[in-house]
Amino acid sequence: MTPNNRICALAISTVLAAAPAAHATLATAATFEQKVDKAASIILGKCVRQESRFDPTGRWILTYSTFQVEKAMKGVAVPELTVVTPGGQVGSLHQSSIGIPAFQTGAENVIFVKNSNVGPTVLYFDQGTYDVKTDTGGQRVVAPHPSDLVTIDAQRGVAVAPDSSQPLPQFEQRVNDTMRDLRNEKTRMNMLAAEKLRNEASLWSVAKENKWTILLALAGIAFATWRLLRH
Repeated sequence: MTPNNRICALAISTVLAAAPAAHATLATAATFEQKVDKAASIILGKCVRQESRFDPTGRWILTYSTFQVEKAMKGVAVPELTVVTPGGQVGSLHQSSIGIPAFQTGAENVIFVKNSNVGPTVLYFDQGTYDVKTDTGGQRVVAPHPSDLVTIDAQRGVAVAPDSSQPLPQFEQRVNDTMRDLRNEKTRMNMLAAEKLRNEASLWSVAKENKWTILLALAGIAFATWRLLRH
């Protein structure tokens, strides 16, 4: 293995099964609704320290980035959260992959967090990472993390543009609105399922109460069919 060994996202996903289906530098685009729905938590925080080391197999390098959490837009707020991502540098060995975010100590990010077998990681990697910057007017702005990954709409087969930058309060409101819409849709689906069960139970109840009438009717139909077939 050379000192600058580049390994693809497909191989990395055997360690962290969290990326969309990908080939080379292409990946299936995740909608904002999917990211909000599938995220275990969504945090706003500052990266305060990092450490890279080999995974238990000794084959891949993993980087552990610890964030001082300012706010949890989804999930329970904790003072600090360490997320693990594939790639990094141990000694002279460097591993990296297109589509995997590389966090910087001192930088602020919004992260859509997913739990994995090696600890919290980033849901959809680059697609689940946003940078937080302060503009010239002193307003904090949320922007998609820079990436060389090309995201594709699987249904239409076309490239999808990254989200546009927006003020932090507007981004947070978008998250809240999306969670509300998801809750409403889940409630609606649960109500439809409950109504279906009630209707099925009602039909079964009617059938039980009138079982002899139904049996006689079926017997009459069977007898009429037999007579018809004989002629």
